[in-house]
Amino acid sequence: MNRAAAILLIGLALAACRHNSAGLKRVPAARIGDKILYRDEIPVQLTKGTSGEDSIAAATNYINQWAKHELLLRRAEENLTPKVKEDIERQIDENRFNLVVYEYQRQMMLEKMDTVISEKELQDYYSAHENLFTLTSNIVKALFIKLPAETPSMNKFRTLLRSSSQKDMQELESLCYQFAEKYDDFDEGWVTLDRISIELNKDIGDQENFLRRTNYYESSDSSSVYLLGIGDYRLRGSLAPFEFVREDIKRIIWNDRRIAFLKDLENGIYNDAIKEDRIKIY
Repeated sequence: MNRAAAILLIGLALAACRHNSAGLKRVPAARIGDKILYRDEIPVQLTKGTSGEDSIAAATNYINQWAKHELLLRRAEENLTPKVKEDIERQIDENRFNLVVYEYQRQMMLEKMDTVISEKELQDYYSAHENLFTLTSNIVKALFIKLPAETPSMNKFRTLLRSSSQKDMQELESLCYQFAEKYDDFDEGWVTLDRISIELNKDIGDQENFLRRTNYYESSDSSSVYLLGIGDYRLRGSLAPFEFVREDIKRIIWNDRRIAFLKDLENGIYNDAIKEDRIKIY
């Protein structure tokens, strides 16, 4: 086999350019029954940039693996029942159908489907389907700060966090960049209180009561102090704010549009076939 592989490597150099001329005869590397592995089917990268012995070993290994796979396939086909073979062929046909159709649909969607969703569409959908957007979690707009326990002027952080002044918020941000282990306003958006609970490293039991009576909260452990300022909140069971579900609405509209587009595509192909008299139903 090594001698064959050595001879094969000479052929691989000539087969490196796979675009053979029309009259060039393909050279076999191995055969099992009527199935042939040709030299130009062996990946050139297996032997490229390696020593002679390594190239021989790589080519030999590829041929051996090809042979084992083919022999295993043949043995399996010889021993499977006709019913199992029929089921396999059906699955192969279904998989081929799914792959081919999926790629065609994807291509048509990229070329022809309108993917632009305006802010007005999002707002209109939200207004028309408020019943779909009931909160299942308590959510807040909050500012979270984690400070080392030895941070100087801790009271300054507490005072600034309680303030509603924009100037104080800017000063707080500047101090946090100097001292804080973590400073997060969650992009000034809504976030679940469960996530805040994780940041605080503390379970908040009665969340509804906590939110109704708390706009500032502080906790600590041996190494850190956790500060939380809550600017606004919504309770579970109430209508979710538009900003909180905006991306969900966008996905819903896009998916509805995708389903409608694919249905129209299928119906269009069917109707064209009827017009062109390419369907005979008996």
